[in-house]
Amino acid sequence: MDRRTFNAGLGAAISTGAMPKTLFAREYNGPNVILVRFGGGVRRLETIDETATYAPYLRHVLADRGVFIPDMTIAQIDGVNTSHAEGTLNLLTGRYLSYRDAGSKLLDDRLEPTEPTLFEYLRDAFDLPSHKALLINGEDRPQEEFFTYGVHDHYGIAYRSEMLSLHRFKLYKFAQILAEGAADEPTLVNAQEQFDALMASDPRAITPDQSPEVTAFWQRWRAHFGDDGLKNPRGDRLLTALATRALRELRPRLMMVNYQDPDYVHWGNASHYTRAIAVIDDGLQRLVETVDADPFYRDNTIFVITPDCGRDENPLMGVPFQHHFNSRAAHETWAVIFGTGIERGRTLDRRIDQSAIAPTIAALMGFKADRAEGDTLSEIIA
Repeated sequence: MDRRTFNAGLGAAISTGAMPKTLFAREYNGPNVILVRFGGGVRRLETIDETATYAPYLRHVLADRGVFIPDMTIAQIDGVNTSHAEGTLNLLTGRYLSYRDAGSKLLDDRLEPTEPTLFEYLRDAFDLPSHKALLINGEDRPQEEFFTYGVHDHYGIAYRSEMLSLHRFKLYKFAQILAEGAADEPTLVNAQEQFDALMASDPRAITPDQSPEVTAFWQRWRAHFGDDGLKNPRGDRLLTALATRALRELRPRLMMVNYQDPDYVHWGNASHYTRAIAVIDDGLQRLVETVDADPFYRDNTIFVITPDCGRDENPLMGVPFQHHFNSRAAHETWAVIFGTGIERGRTLDRRIDQSAIAPTIAALMGFKADRAEGDTLSEIIA
């Protein structure tokens, strides 16, 4: 039996209640956590250098609100690459090489987690519905739709997070157009073609369907932005719009926002990279202001902001700012952690491994990431 067939059967079992969650799962009363992947791979110079940063809100405001970790690194281990998918799974699992190839094309990073993600640990430990664990994904990285759950025997799809992304909205939209049947014939034919192509892009199948709460979220999104795709934000501004709306409408307890636009620098235009960093910085300000203005989140939320990977610093390369060559700078990242129960105004002046993020978030939320190999940063707690 292949995984697609297995998931379809498992999804049916879940939807009929045949496979209950952990019998002893308890109500969650801990802090909310927003994990922000300052993504697309960024260098320290343009992000956390005090004088050269293109992210002044991050460096001069948020770093002072909590613990600033200027020297976080991705371990130099055979088989560990400095890529977006791998770095994201390092953050979600706290474990290197915790993934397998799910049918990658060149530079496509089509990976899936083989170790439990933070979402699965959380939903196994506590009685939380799937829409309370959210992954906000970029429109140009559909391969990261795989990250909602892993394939570890004890966890998996029953403990998945929900995904908000343009990919998922399009699936909803084209299914609705077909179900409504009110469009003209060319529009219906195009909708069927688009829907089939989107479904084919994930060989695991998207099973079970998104929750009623997320379906209602897409219904409201469609009513506001329409079907043409010309009104809603794009790129990383789209992720900020999805995340802030999700905070208001879905009230997640754990949410990861996978910013990505700095990666457009692969095409050689440095301004694409620095401008994208500034866009993420603006998005961070909107996220923080949304949390600070909301009584549900204001005094009970922790932000964890960190890149997926770094970038090269070789000025002699034909196309600068790469990260696929395993250079030292591509292994260099950083983190800013602030919010409820976190020390303020502290710089953690020692080298920290990227694998520490997952067990630290687990400890802050009150569960244990049993399979993580990183150390918990207990010294950041006030």
